[in-house]
Amino acid sequence: MRYCIKFAYKGTNYHGWQEQPNDVSVQSVLTEALCRILRCHVELTGAGRTDAGVHAKCMFAHFDLENSIEDLPLITNKLNSILPNDIAVDEVFPVADDFHARFSAKSRTYNYFVTTKKVPFMTEFAARFTFPLNMDAMNEAARKLLDYTDFTSFSKVHTDVKTNNCTIYHAQWEPTEYGMVFTIKANRFLRNMVRAIVGTLIEVGKGKLTVDQFCDIIEKKDRCAAGMSVPAQGLFLVDVEY
Repeated sequence: MRYCIKFAYKGTNYHGWQEQPNDVSVQSVLTEALCRILRCHVELTGAGRTDAGVHAKCMFAHFDLENSIEDLPLITNKLNSILPNDIAVDEVFPVADDFHARFSAKSRTYNYFVTTKKVPFMTEFAARFTFPLNMDAMNEAARKLLDYTDFTSFSKVHTDVKTNNCTIYHAQWEPTEYGMVFTIKANRFLRNMVRAIVGTLIEVGKGKLTVDQFCDIIEKKDRCAAGMSVPAQGLFLVDVEY
C-alpha cells in the first residue's frame, strides 16, 4: 500500500533533500524516523530535490508498505516527537498505487526572499543586497520567462535530465516588509534554476542588464551567459500541486 507524507523543513543544517553518502540530508533523517516508528525498511521518494540550505514550507514524499497503517494521526504525532525541530510532518495519508510524489506533480512553486536592509532574524531565510534594485525592471524581465521553454542558461551543467524544457506559469516580484520576494511557478525546475534566474534578474534590477539582454541570455542556452546563483538561504519550496 502506498502512502504520502506532507512535511516542511528548515534546510540550514542539511545538505539538501536527497540522501548523501557523507552528509546529513532531510531524506535520510526522515527515512530513519519512519523506519524506527514503522519497524520496517522504508524508501522515501520526494517531490523534488532541494539544494543544501534551501527550505521547504510544503514538501511531499511517498513510500510503500506491505500492511496498512491503522492510525495515521498517531504516526504523524510520533514522527514529530522524534524528528528534530527543523523538520515537521503535517500529515500522512494513503494514495493510489500509481501516485508518484515527483512525476505526478503538475506544478511547483518557489519563493525567493531578499532583504534590502540588515535584519538579524532574517539571515537564515533571505539574501541581503545593499544596493538599490529596480523592481519594475525586474518584473518586466521576469514576465519574459513565460515566453520561453528552454532554460539551459539557468541550469547546472552535466545534469541527468533528458530535457531542459520547462513551462513557467507565473514569475513576479512583490514588496515585503524587509525587501522583496520573487514567486515562480512551473511544471518542473532544473537544478539551480530558480537561484540562477534570481541572480540574473538581480543584475537587471541593478541596471547591469536590460530586459532585451536578459532575453538574449535565455536564447543563448549557455549557463556562462547568465548571472551568478544567489545564496541558498533565501529559497523556499512553498507548494506542490497534484
